[in-house]
Amino acid sequence: MAGSDQQQTALGWALRSARESRELTLRQVAELMGRKASDSGLISRWESGTRRPKAADVALLIEVLEIDGGDAAHLMDLANGANSGEPWLAGSPPERRQQLNQLLAAERTATEITHIAPLILPGVLQTRDVIRNQMVEANVPEDEVDERVITRIGRRDVVTRPDPAHLAVFLGEAAIRTVNGGRRIWADQLRYLLEMAELPNIDLHHVPFAAGWSPLQIGGFILIESTEAPPIVSLDLHGRGVMLKSGEDVELYRRQVEAVREKAIDPAATTKLIAQVLAELEQE
Repeated sequence: MAGSDQQQTALGWALRSARESRELTLRQVAELMGRKASDSGLISRWESGTRRPKAADVALLIEVLEIDGGDAAHLMDLANGANSGEPWLAGSPPERRQQLNQLLAAERTATEITHIAPLILPGVLQTRDVIRNQMVEANVPEDEVDERVITRIGRRDVVTRPDPAHLAVFLGEAAIRTVNGGRRIWADQLRYLLEMAELPNIDLHHVPFAAGWSPLQIGGFILIESTEAPPIVSLDLHGRGVMLKSGEDVELYRRQVEAVREKAIDPAATTKLIAQVLAELEQE
């Protein structure tokens, strides 16, 4: 409990410091957050450490106070109890943006990324057309589509930079065979996937339908490991994101990876399947 109290106090001090550096009153901050002016008292209690704000409230404060970079990441760590290993569930748009920022920061120092992908190719391996098609089909607001496409394409740097992370991807067969965006777009996607598979730091494995049950069927996740930061697990749950950092959670997902690996086919057989599906599309 003492550690939690210290986090709450540190969070309050950091929020107050950020507000005062921008020369804003409590009332002004409340208005920027879309709250009533009388809610300035609640914000004051957040700053004093006598009441803990929700992670979604902190994410919104980060946005209205225009806090970015490491300062924003530190505030979200304090808000979601990262130091105590509590899961971080992000539901509101501001909180999802902050969680994405933490994910991008983790990828920048990553040495090993393991992606369990039962139904959809990992974003880092998707073509621009497939990314855009997914955004449109998912009813992403039109004015956000271009920015999201650019962000996802930018994440490729993690595997193409001079000192890239090693990427191990375990694909469900459905992730390869499901045509996303039409035959032409999907054929281009499979060609790009074969190109990426030639990189020495990328290993693609597929789990065939005939392999039977494995943790792959429970759902996808990303395990990111680094020599500079603790490992994290990221899950996407239909508009909500979950980030796990506790040693117990990370170890559980490492075991899930190994269970999937036992049912997976090696990279050579995987690229052969991708080439076969591509040939079928081209014939059609």
